[in-house]
Amino acid sequence: MRKLKWKELDKIFSYFVRGIAFFSFFILSFIIIFIVKESLPLFKEMGVTEFIFGKRWYPSSYSNPSMGIFNIIVATIYIAVIGVAISFPIGLGCSIFLSCVLEERIKNIVKPYIDILAGIPSVIYGFMGLLLVVKFFEKLGRPSGESVLAGGMVLSIMILPFIVDNCEETMSKIRKKYESSSKVLGVSKWYMISELVVPASKKSMVISMILALARALGETMAVMMVIGNAPVFPTLLGKTQTISSLIALEMGMTEVGSTHYNALFASGLSLLIIILSINLLVEAIKKRYLGVEL
Repeated sequence: MRKLKWKELDKIFSYFVRGIAFFSFFILSFIIIFIVKESLPLFKEMGVTEFIFGKRWYPSSYSNPSMGIFNIIVATIYIAVIGVAISFPIGLGCSIFLSCVLEERIKNIVKPYIDILAGIPSVIYGFMGLLLVVKFFEKLGRPSGESVLAGGMVLSIMILPFIVDNCEETMSKIRKKYESSSKVLGVSKWYMISELVVPASKKSMVISMILALARALGETMAVMMVIGNAPVFPTLLGKTQTISSLIALEMGMTEVGSTHYNALFASGLSLLIIILSINLLVEAIKKRYLGVEL
């Protein structure tokens, strides 16, 4: 049996990679088509505008059922933005500390502990959020500690590794590139960090925020356990509900093919569109104002 040549192996590997890519695209397309198919009966019955901008979610009412998710959409975005706003400054500081301050030997010990945060099950985050964050707000005098802010605080810890990993890797490469020249010119470490490392990492920061925001928008269990799950308009210290928590709580008790069932799939479709829209908006802002491309 003759041995395969390198060119033949390379060709086989190329077909294999293309096959995996096509299969992944096929699965993603199938999921999107299925969600759209299950959502269409609702839009034919009540219309897209009424569903998106309706402010009352009460599908179980026999006399006057209502399925509007405007409050839930706003809450989903609100909590995700709060999580990123809290996490990004912390993640940026951690990235600078790991890449420019710590010695390589110590960094190799510390960084895995940050990466572990991404592998902890979300239900553990939710449980700790109930015991620590929610109880903390209750001790401050709130009748209920479950709130938008509690959800944002829990999310900020969950998405921290996504920010640190992207920023730290880029900053380490930039520091190694300019460190020798900076020392020769007598430039201080902190001046190099503020004037060279951080500005040159601008693209990485934007990418890390996109990844963190996308992760935060789709989070279910941890957020569901600390926000109270009330489909009302969100306030910082009030209860609310996100799209993912709505689907998780109600999908199991709906009749297949019912209007309520189709409304939940339409909610999932709305979440997909929100994530896509945010990515397109950020991409446009980056190209227009930051002058960078992914």
